[in-house]
Amino acid sequence: MEKRQLGSSDVKMSPILMGTWQAGKRWWVGIEDADSIKAIRAAVEAGMTTIDTAEVYGEGHSERIVAEAVADIREQVEYATKVFANHLKYDQVIDACENSLKNLQTDYIDLYQIHWPSGSFNTEIVPIGETMAALNHLKEQGKIRAIGVSNFSRSQLEEAMQYGRIDSLQPPYSLFWRQVEKDAMPYCVEHNISILAYSPMAQGLLTGKFTLGQIFPEGDNRNGNKLFQGENFVRAVAAVEKLRPLAQKYNCTLGQLALAWLIAQPQTQAIAGARYAEQAISNAQATKVTLSLEDIQAIDTIGRTVTDHFDDNPVMWNW
Repeated sequence: MEKRQLGSSDVKMSPILMGTWQAGKRWWVGIEDADSIKAIRAAVEAGMTTIDTAEVYGEGHSERIVAEAVADIREQVEYATKVFANHLKYDQVIDACENSLKNLQTDYIDLYQIHWPSGSFNTEIVPIGETMAALNHLKEQGKIRAIGVSNFSRSQLEEAMQYGRIDSLQPPYSLFWRQVEKDAMPYCVEHNISILAYSPMAQGLLTGKFTLGQIFPEGDNRNGNKLFQGENFVRAVAAVEKLRPLAQKYNCTLGQLALAWLIAQPQTQAIAGARYAEQAISNAQATKVTLSLEDIQAIDTIGRTVTDHFDDNPVMWNW
């Protein structure tokens, strides 16, 4: 799997990253640590050498599971983690990074990201300049190699760039959720900022495994996902059926088709989570699917039967 340069940094990352929100267990149901460890290890062995996590995923549990899975091959992997919106004051950023370094059993983080903008989830408003000053200091110390942001709008990204180099934006982005294309993507392309798309398979919806009438257990975050609600869900299930012939044409799964389409978009890499090793291996194989321009457009058209019905709110959940 040929790695891609992260923005203008000297960090290189796999086109598909291993996502580990689920490894933190919180907001997920039926996750076992042993399965998460096997999945992360399998992802790396299949070429997904970049692992995305966050301090807030199970209050550090995800980071610790990542370390348990791959700390012995640290030089072969890239760590991307995040500082949460309640830790954006200067000293809090420094402390949060130290905690993540400890959890990950490493002395440097390849990509350190602001998880949500200041003020999200009723957190205290902190000037972006203060947060960026801490991140720049960590970068100068060599504790982080590159700075990224997550869930930022174009205007928020532009403001952050006034205080230092941002090499990546991590937005929700999939064939079924595309607000970033209208907002921040043109700016990212112009300024060579990598887009690391999370929920690239729409939390499993694009794998075709869900049917109308699907019931999710209490505690599953998909219960609050707009894509799984009402007419949105009906349209999405219908669109998945239209994608099946294209997946058959390329002899790939629906999930691989969705990932292949996404990493063919400008500046875009995909963060794909997996509960089990076989899922991680399957995700990695999406890099072998080379879509024709005609089929990229056909997939685009099918996706718009879902996305054209949403407003410009970039948040996928009814939080």
